[in-house]
Amino acid sequence: MFGIVRPCSHRLTDGLKTEWMAHLCGLCLALRSDHGQFSRIVTNYDGLIVSVLTEAQLEHTDGRRRTAGPCPLRGMRTAPVARGEGARLAAAVSLVLASAKVRDHVADRDGLLKRRPLAAAARKVATGWDRAGARTGAELGFDTAVLVDAVDRQSEIEALAGPGTPLLTVTEPTETATAAAFAHTAVLAGRPGNSAPLAEAGRLFGRLAHLLDAVEDQGADEASGAWNPLTATGTSSAEARRLADDAVRGIRLALRDAEFTDDRLAHVLLAHELRVSVDRAFGTTVCGHGDHGRHEGPGAYEGHGAYEGRDSHGGPGGLPPQGNPYAGQGAGAYGPYGSNNPYGGGHPGIPGGPGGPGGMPGPVPEPPRPGRRGFWAGCAVFVGLCCTCKLCCAKEYEGPWSRKKREGCCRDCDCDGNCCDCCGCDC
Repeated sequence: MFGIVRPCSHRLTDGLKTEWMAHLCGLCLALRSDHGQFSRIVTNYDGLIVSVLTEAQLEHTDGRRRTAGPCPLRGMRTAPVARGEGARLAAAVSLVLASAKVRDHVADRDGLLKRRPLAAAARKVATGWDRAGARTGAELGFDTAVLVDAVDRQSEIEALAGPGTPLLTVTEPTETATAAAFAHTAVLAGRPGNSAPLAEAGRLFGRLAHLLDAVEDQGADEASGAWNPLTATGTSSAEARRLADDAVRGIRLALRDAEFTDDRLAHVLLAHELRVSVDRAFGTTVCGHGDHGRHEGPGAYEGHGAYEGRDSHGGPGGLPPQGNPYAGQGAGAYGPYGSNNPYGGGHPGIPGGPGGPGGMPGPVPEPPRPGRRGFWAGCAVFVGLCCTCKLCCAKEYEGPWSRKKREGCCRDCDCDGNCCDCCGCDC
């Protein structure tokens, strides 16, 4: 279940958690119905947004939900799930884009895929997914060739990219693919006037997905020597954060130009949760029920971060032109907001900093992160997570392949206080 939009349960109020799970399970079951059991492995959090957008534009009918049988990922409970053309379009798009991800891993010779027999098998699976996605897309009037073409151009662009290449040149194929998928939801819903604004929202969503994936993987890619767009083009974290913030803002504006029957879930996912996804990728915030107030990384004081709306050139409560006055001193060196020590993180000799009057010891460096698991080891861990329902109900678990910390998709949360995001949009 990969993707950048991973909402925490306590933020999906007023029945939106049930709706979100209905679309997630609907995508999974649409994959099974149209393409077989194995295809369910491409179920992802971002693909369900296609289903959400389609339903948000349709009039409410009794046939948009069906009751699915017990599932280990739901703790062996039944549940209402989304059905219809939106879920099938999400399945087709997910298959084609997942096939691109497989081919990318083969090209990078990741893990066991560096072995020719396994690489050949993976390419065969990817080719089958391309055909299956194209078949379903054709039934829905959607030509998946635009997705395949974008995938093919992506590898060519990456081969030519280097220092000085605009980052948006690298993200363009992903933007084109997601724009086509978002725009076709308006066709399925019979609202052609929504095609243009939803295409713009999809274009920016694709840009954001590409950017955040690059940001989250940059450290691991540098360690392994894998290609990363930020490293290859020499793009700074500050510039990546600026582009991400602009994309979130643009998606919000595009959604205002579209007409919906019920856009509550779409609004929460694309206007609120995308902001959380950006903050999570850049390390500027954590979930509302976790460690409050932790701001890390070069983007912590930029865009819509802790000082949103303030004059970046000074003024009351403002910051120097450079943004973070403590930048360049390492993780945890951001004054009173940078670590769990309320007085730590200053310069040596400054009160509260290491060596200053009444100073505390410097921040303890984080232990090295474990490396990624191989393909088969990750599969074994994935099966274990499924059988123990941790993918669904655990407050936190380790990703089977990436080993990153994840949150169970439908876990209970005993959050205290107000966890609402004040994103400044019209709710």
